[in-house]
Amino acid sequence: MSGFVTKPEPVQVPGLVHLHTGKVRDLYRDGAGNLVMVASDRTSAYDWVLPNEIPDKGRILTQLSLWWFERIADLVPNHVLSTELPAGAPADWAGRTLICRSLDMVPVECVARGYLAGSGLEEYRVSRTVCGVALPEGLDNGSELPGPIYTPALKAEVGEHDENVPYEETARRVGAELAATLRQTTLAVYARARDIARDRGLILADTKFEFGLLDGELVIGDEVLTPDSSRFWPADEWQPGRDQPSFDKQIIRDWLTSPASGWDRKSENPPPRLPDEVIAHTRQRYIDAYEKLTGLAWK
Repeated sequence: MSGFVTKPEPVQVPGLVHLHTGKVRDLYRDGAGNLVMVASDRTSAYDWVLPNEIPDKGRILTQLSLWWFERIADLVPNHVLSTELPAGAPADWAGRTLICRSLDMVPVECVARGYLAGSGLEEYRVSRTVCGVALPEGLDNGSELPGPIYTPALKAEVGEHDENVPYEETARRVGAELAATLRQTTLAVYARARDIARDRGLILADTKFEFGLLDGELVIGDEVLTPDSSRFWPADEWQPGRDQPSFDKQIIRDWLTSPASGWDRKSENPPPRLPDEVIAHTRQRYIDAYEKLTGLAWK
């Protein structure tokens, strides 16, 4: 069992139609047919949306995505039309709301990996492959791959795992031409972001993107290159053969699986509330990622 510990009631705004409540984002449609995407402070772990929020998380994700959209604009257009608040929207939506073009979303999570971690590491230890891509012997937890690889997945509903699939399966589902474009664009954006992050003392281990089509043109949507969609490591602490320090929700995962939480993730019971110190530490890691990447102070 998994999902929301407590699913929030959507905020009602005159002129907006609520479409969906996701793990982090709430989606609405405005009178012009555009999507209004609001990034909440919700956080998830182990397929559960947790009862606590991480203050400022939604704003950090939104502002960091906007920063990255500018830096990859020559590689792929994005879906953002405006950051202005819709009329009648609550003040809390400021800084976390994007008005976006409505895309025909491609049903593929486009993942690029430059280092061995997460589900890729688990598969490699069994078969020396990641999503069917053969890799050499001798790699370890956190090892840099010989070159970046594209490992697509099929996006799951809330409370379910994304399903890693071979590239050939994506070609079967969306067509060979679009599948090839997704792979090429994903690897190009990853390479650009990897180099930018490296210049700022960070390793971009892996990341995932979502794309849609607008009048036949491939457009990148959702969030990009944030700690929720990407694995960033401090370059000066990188050491293969162990788990790497990261700028994501690992603090939360570690606490949930520790004796201190008293939670058994194999049970059907929802996870407990997070302690204040775990929330504060997690918030600071999101801020650290924003400030290290952008060079700007978080306000």
